[in-house]
Amino acid sequence: MKDTIQHRDGIRLTLSNDTEIVFDGDAPGDVTVLSHAHGDHLLNNSARAVTSELTAALSNVRQSEQTLTTTTHPTVELFRAGHIAGSRAARVTDPQTGRTYLYTGDCTTRSRLYIEGFTPVKADVLIMETTYGKPAYRFPPIAESLEQIHTWLEETMDTVVILFGYALGRAQKIQHILSHSPRSRVFITDAIDQLNGIISSHRDLSFDARLYDADVELREGDALVLPMSTGRISWIESLVERTGAITAGFSGWAIDDSFIYQRGVDKGFVLSDHCDFDELVGLVESVDPEMVYTTHGFTETFAQYLTKHHGYDVRALKQNQSTLTEF
Repeated sequence: MKDTIQHRDGIRLTLSNDTEIVFDGDAPGDVTVLSHAHGDHLLNNSARAVTSELTAALSNVRQSEQTLTTTTHPTVELFRAGHIAGSRAARVTDPQTGRTYLYTGDCTTRSRLYIEGFTPVKADVLIMETTYGKPAYRFPPIAESLEQIHTWLEETMDTVVILFGYALGRAQKIQHILSHSPRSRVFITDAIDQLNGIISSHRDLSFDARLYDADVELREGDALVLPMSTGRISWIESLVERTGAITAGFSGWAIDDSFIYQRGVDKGFVLSDHCDFDELVGLVESVDPEMVYTTHGFTETFAQYLTKHHGYDVRALKQNQSTLTEF
């Protein structure tokens, strides 16, 4: 049997011996691989997965109704993906043909703060995320972004700042940045605190933020870190009005001027856990595969660019299509 790659519930790779590898999905298969613990990748019906110990622990906190345990499989190797703490890329080797498949999951080749960037490994077939797979998404150097953030934090010491980022990944990086700022009182929510604890127990990291509740009176110079999804909730709007707080969002999408209006924040800073466009191109060149499959984000745009400008054979994976018969 020839190998196939499908986008069903997650990405399904069927090897030449009929072994089915499922990446970041609950579709039935022989092996399940979980790249990281963000909500859009978590497993609902799987009890075992090839994943990092940290990702399994984070998954169990975020999905308390089930317990995920780690396992291994002789066809699967894991590599640090550089996305968030615990994230992994996976390379699968077909035991009959020796053909190799690299699944990046969400990844970043750029090192930043306490996260080491993904070092691409060689593979015959590359299955890659393309969240920012459009030429407009070229990020400034991380040192430049951090300098802008630190300068702003110092210039706004006379007021409260409310900082928005994903509860897992971005929120911890924002806390890390704040620990090197003049702001001595940093507050977080229970959800972020719980994730902090899991990460600290697996990594040589500590977070000194305090829990925020209704009894806390925010004052000049304080910082409150909240999940991005809470930005337009009424109690946040009331808090801003009561304290005169300035709000800021942290994301790769902040490269767009429209970011602050779409997110409803006063300031936007480029701080991403994904590769930008040039880093995606560099990743492909480093892996140098025979075939590339794109998934998530600007899949068609990036596929067309790689084919036209770099000569790669590229297909954009689409939901419920098979790479052998349905393109």
